Amino acid sequence: MSDQIHTASSGYATGQLARALAAAVSAGTEADRERALRKLRRWEDVVSGMADGTLTVGSRTPVADTPAWVTLEVAHGGFATGGYLAEVPLSEDETARVASFPDDVPGRNERERLNSWYLGDAGQTELLDAIRSGHYRVDVPEDAALPVVALLLDRGFPEQALDLVTELRPLMHRLRLTPRFEPVSLPSGAAVRLTSVKDAAASLRSTRVPVQLAKMRDALTVWDPLYDRLVALWCRTVDDDLPHVDENGTVRGGWPCRMWPADWAAARTEWLADFAETSRTHAPSSRQTNPKSNFARLRSALESCPDGSDALTAREVGWIRRVIASTVSHRGAPGSGQRDAWRTAQVATVAAPTHAALAGVLAARLDRYPADGGLPSLDVATAAVSEAEATAEVPCGTTMPDHLVHKAARSLEAPADELVRLGVITSGETLAVVLPQLTSRLLSAAIDDPVVAGLHEQTYTAFRRRRGLLLLNLDHQVRFTELPWVKALAPYRSPKPDNAVAALRALRQTTLLALTAFPHALLPNPLVTELRTLAKQTGLELPLVEEVAADIFMGTFTTKWREAGVVASRLLAGTLYANYYDLPADWPKPRRERMRWGKHTAEDFSELCRERAGTSGGSIAANGMVLEQSQILTTHNLAVLVDGLNLTDELRERAPELAWQAFGWIVRRLTQRAAHRHAALIQVKNAAYAWRQALFLLAFCEPAVQFAHAERLAVEARGTALEPAVEGLLHVLLGGRFTPTGTVQHSTAVRFLGWAENTHPLLPPFGHS
Repeated sequence: MSDQIHTASSGYATGQLARALAAAVSAGTEADRERALRKLRRWEDVVSGMADGTLTVGSRTPVADTPAWVTLEVAHGGFATGGYLAEVPLSEDETARVASFPDDVPGRNERERLNSWYLGDAGQTELLDAIRSGHYRVDVPEDAALPVVALLLDRGFPEQALDLVTELRPLMHRLRLTPRFEPVSLPSGAAVRLTSVKDAAASLRSTRVPVQLAKMRDALTVWDPLYDRLVALWCRTVDDDLPHVDENGTVRGGWPCRMWPADWAAARTEWLADFAETSRTHAPSSRQTNPKSNFARLRSALESCPDGSDALTAREVGWIRRVIASTVSHRGAPGSGQRDAWRTAQVATVAAPTHAALAGVLAARLDRYPADGGLPSLDVATAAVSEAEATAEVPCGTTMPDHLVHKAARSLEAPADELVRLGVITSGETLAVVLPQLTSRLLSAAIDDPVVAGLHEQTYTAFRRRRGLLLLNLDHQVRFTELPWVKALAPYRSPKPDNAVAALRALRQTTLLALTAFPHALLPNPLVTELRTLAKQTGLELPLVEEVAADIFMGTFTTKWREAGVVASRLLAGTLYANYYDLPADWPKPRRERMRWGKHTAEDFSELCRERAGTSGGSIAANGMVLEQSQILTTHNLAVLVDGLNLTDELRERAPELAWQAFGWIVRRLTQRAAHRHAALIQVKNAAYAWRQALFLLAFCEPAVQFAHAERLAVEARGTALEPAVEGLLHVLLGGRFTPTGTVQHSTAVRFLGWAENTHPLLPPFGHS
């Protein structure tokens, strides 16, 4: 295999650009259009940058003449656009500050002059005052760069400060290197939050009344009363009993346009004015605009009769009579008890406060808390509407709907397991979003100086918000310690045993939480990154591996994959998992390694994966088959974590319940009808990954539990695409083995895998779709 440097194809980016253009053209609301245009601009930058060579997508330094530590703007899929997130216009305060500078402050533009000023005595003093008081916010990691310079100079490390300024100097004219000077509210202890109360309130205020409900409310509360007044106007012109429809469908009773009360003309004028105003403030429906509707016929006739019915034909008067007869017969005469009761019942169906109105009340409650902070309790969201909050539309005592409480709960500060229980954290990906808040505190605990520790904590949290790049050639994402201002803080670190203990506790709790809350799901890469960071704090060297996309797989693995495979074979020897997947009983020594792209690769592990997959790789499907074997051999981190953190006893206790949860998810997933073949392939792939998770958990169960789960699963899977996989599981539980191709002789049973080069045995037929 060649070690040539690979770069990404522009085909994906071009396709995304075309989709973004189509979305911008078809966007409905102004907000949708604005979002679509921003996305379109990003993909235009990606495509043009790849075309002119200023972008090398696939590299950890994809933007020409840009060091790896710069926080880049990254589009979906890891494609850098060429933009810097810290390259922002000066704020109003910054502009005013620059305007006050004497002419001798150096710099080729206003941004560089501002950064240069913060290197002077007055600027250093301002930075130190802000950092000591906690009156600052780090949005992107670069915001902490010049504050670190100020701290180094203040603490007597001038050489480190000078080295840092030297590294920052080439980009000081482009990057904001100082924080925003405003207070920031951070969770404390073991608490985390998914979002701020400001964002939660904004989400609540975005709640809208559904179009159909809004139309129904308008019809019942605005247009129908107006229609009743219109009918009443014409009823006043009837010379005898009001017209009605008899049992044969014949109109009986008096005729309209025979009597003209003295105040009728004024009432007519008032009604027409009210109709015009209502049409301006409430969109009319087809009942009001259709020329053949009763409403339109009566209104048109009204407009034609300023002084009497001379302008109406006999046919039109007949229509007025029939309309009156129809509505009186069905709903009662205007002002009658029958009609009033019917209208009251109708209005009652839409009288309850809308969710949009309740969301506004809840958002106002959240406004009482610091905008960038979190909620200390859910009581503020679950409390009924108070007298002070009540309005004509939202009466006192109204309870908040669960889905609005859930929106507010996204800003709740609580331990991660509590947020999982409340349904705020719904996946490993979401868990990975909040975990840096805890990790940052543990990392900063190694710094004795509380001022430096606070800056370090904010910087780490901001760093974890960076979007990952698409990387080839076995490259790894930029690490936190590669930021030059973070490296410069090394003199402040003094690892303590109690920090390692706290990190180990957090690592165990997070691992168990991920396994028990989402037993069907792979540990996503961002979560693996946080687990690795915590493991380093404990002093554990755990060979945690990432999920690799099949379309960028380089055909080989670094040595940690082999190390993880060795752990899995040892931990699972003789178990259901090892028997089902035919794990190697031992791993030969010496190991076969090679240097590729500057990395140590495990050639024997790579060859074993290709051999087990039955393919040499190359196509996306073949790559997927090889990668799936790597996940099988390593259990994708499960064995490494359970073994390294001594979680066997805890897992054994929960394994029966968790294994069935994973099986249940698989059954639900595979019984959902996919819209097209590609969606069905994703269904099968994800179900196969969940199957592997379930078998790992089942390996910690007693044989009786394993058989009971398999037999129960056989009942639920009968007649579905999953049936051959369940037969394969029962076959192994009874002591059988699969052939090298994953089948069983003289049986339809198969080993459940997610990838196949040809037709997948568990994929339903989709014709030519």
